[in-house]
Amino acid sequence: MKAAILHNVGDDKLEVRDDVQTTPVGAGKVRIRIRATGVCHSDLSAMNGTIPVAVPAVLGHEGAGEVTEVGAGVTGLAEGDHVVVCWSPQCGACKDCVNGQPQLCMAYMINAFSDAHFQLAGTPVFGMAGAGTFAEELILLEQGAVRIDKDVPYDIASLLGCGVMTGVGAAINAAKVEPGSSVVVFGCGGVGISVIQGARIAGAATILAVDMVDQKLEWAKQFGATHAVKPEDLHAAQQELTGGAGFDYGFEVVGRSQTIKAAYDATRRGGTTVVVGVGRAEDMVELSAFDLFYNEKNLRGTYYGSANIRRDFPRLLALWRSGQLDLEGMITRRLAIEDVNDAFGALSAGEVVRQVITFD
Repeated sequence: MKAAILHNVGDDKLEVRDDVQTTPVGAGKVRIRIRATGVCHSDLSAMNGTIPVAVPAVLGHEGAGEVTEVGAGVTGLAEGDHVVVCWSPQCGACKDCVNGQPQLCMAYMINAFSDAHFQLAGTPVFGMAGAGTFAEELILLEQGAVRIDKDVPYDIASLLGCGVMTGVGAAINAAKVEPGSSVVVFGCGGVGISVIQGARIAGAATILAVDMVDQKLEWAKQFGATHAVKPEDLHAAQQELTGGAGFDYGFEVVGRSQTIKAAYDATRRGGTTVVVGVGRAEDMVELSAFDLFYNEKNLRGTYYGSANIRRDFPRLLALWRSGQLDLEGMITRRLAIEDVNDAFGALSAGEVVRQVITFD
């Protein structure tokens, strides 16, 4: 089958091969025929080393497809089921799952770095984050495949697997944006657009988008931002919209210490700043010890949109069906898998909201 492989961390291109195989379907696992996969900036982050990945690896972690084979012991899925790939499966029994933070479940995380469910000429090949959706088929733990209704288009469903869940979840689950509140979002790519949509759905009255790219600012307004500015105009916008006090909620969707600090500074006293972007481990954020005490701001991260996937994937689809969550509008370009490197170039340049690879 075809798959796009990263051979070494630091490579700037993937190799598209047509002789990749999967391992057999073991107990507790399923085989999925991938029908669509989103191209996410996190795939770039795996290539450049920001996100750890075992190599060689098939990249891609935001996909949807059809179950074609089930292993022994699988009880919740059957052949023919349509599913969304979840790269962070939840066991439902550990302390985090039981205590209401299933997004932090680590029960299956080791599987992503130990179970190479692809092969190339006899050499084991891993899947990014235990997935590897830049392939026509993959093997996945049963817990990592969430069944959806068969009338949901695969390209729409694929977006739930990472970017939309992360962004909408950041607004609704992590920040718990309240009706009538004010929000500022730094970074308006696919995840930032999803944060904006989540804030709009939650009832925010003012949503300011901040980005360096004019096209992204235009997209932000199309998806619900009430105002959009470049970083150099942020101060004036903050004065106009909040009287200088700052926003109730600040979201950083870039993954850099400078923008994390900027989002924190733009958040009002007593407000909440949420870090959504994935930054490098060595990139440190410096904050004033007195400011942390005196301004009583909440600074927190969010992993996978603080999601309970069994609850939130259906909830997102319900919002899409009702017309409140625009997923069709996020797909600006469809690709063949051979064009995956072109997709990464566009992601680097910030030219698209979301690209989706579709398989015939």
